[in-house]
Amino acid sequence: MQRSRLIQAGLTLLALGLWQLTWAQTPPSWGNESSPSPTAGGGVSQRANAAADKALDKGVVYTNASKPGPRLIVIPGEIKSNNASFTQKIGANNIADYAELELSKANFTVLERSDLGPLVNEIQLAYNTGDPDEAHKIMQKGKLKTTRWVVRFDILKAEPVAAQKSGFNGGVASSLLGAFGRGGQAASAAQTVAGSVDTSGASNVWIVGMRYKILDATTTDQVASGYNELKMETGATSTSVGGVSSAAGGGVSLDTLVQRLVQRSVWEIDYKNK
Repeated sequence: MQRSRLIQAGLTLLALGLWQLTWAQTPPSWGNESSPSPTAGGGVSQRANAAADKALDKGVVYTNASKPGPRLIVIPGEIKSNNASFTQKIGANNIADYAELELSKANFTVLERSDLGPLVNEIQLAYNTGDPDEAHKIMQKGKLKTTRWVVRFDILKAEPVAAQKSGFNGGVASSLLGAFGRGGQAASAAQTVAGSVDTSGASNVWIVGMRYKILDATTTDQVASGYNELKMETGATSTSVGGVSSAAGGGVSLDTLVQRLVQRSVWEIDYKNK
């Protein structure tokens, strides 16, 4: 009897350990319940979440991620667009942050700017001006000695290239029914319904282009470069008929678009230059 109890206790502990191991290997997931709202689970919520899911970062599988890449530093590049809507939301440091994250995922050894302190400004100045003597002097300091590349990402294009609007207002149709329709309750009802119809839709399309440059950390010479463009559409629709209304709006944000451009650029760097 005692032996049976000991075996049962051992099996229970084993099952508990396996359950804890499985739980520990599963990443936390909250879904929409992480920020519940009064509409959670309803049709409006489902449509909104379906649209938001398209903007989630799905991650990128880098072809040569199993192969370690050289030690590098990402310096903030330039944003050559003067579009205020873009520059208010996206800065050169945002892009460099995304680049450090993705290059680390691709198994490059990234010396993060936050760990370099004031040296970042010196590095940025030396490589942006192409001064090999200054670059060589800087790269003799501490952990910089084994750095092989300096990488930068520039926005060369960011502009809304197309916009379309459409709509229907029932006021005119209601007036026509009143002018030409026959009297009676049916005509009056039709006039009321027509006058209550109001629909509208708008769509805006952006094109954003990003260039990357890989510079030799010792000579400041260009090792490689590339350019990618992506398109982004935002839009909204609204409909109101007889007092019943619906509206929808959304699209990928500029932040998401820039992140995807960085991911595509890093994929090329990983695939072509390791």
